[in-house]
Amino acid sequence: MEIKKNIPNNTITRKLVDFDRETGNVYESINIIARRANQISTELKNELSRKLADFSSPTDATLEETFENREQIEISRYYERLPKPTIIATEEFLDGELYYRMGGKDGKEAKESGKEEKPTTKEA
Repeated sequence: MEIKKNIPNNTITRKLVDFDRETGNVYESINIIARRANQISTELKNELSRKLADFSSPTDATLEETFENREQIEISRYYERLPKPTIIATEEFLDGELYYRMGGKDGKEAKESGKEEKPTTKEA
């Protein structure tokens, strides 16, 4: 997963008006951001697990001593320094980079990226 370099590592105070501009509802926007943050978190966790799997050996569980590996430490530090998934998702949302769909209560209404979706076929 490629992380943008211009995303800050710390939190920034934001205006609520910025969040409801696209969806019309702050809570819908926060829900979209939270779901995207979960996706990002899962992707980062899987990526880190794949990279650290190269350093594990079948005898790791039986040894009481742990040996430090510089490469493994550097990989872990890199992922610790990355911005948190919530901050990444918030930046993506505010930059308009997220694609989302939200269905209505009756299932007939749907919103895509803040626009109403028109059905392509007539319902009988």
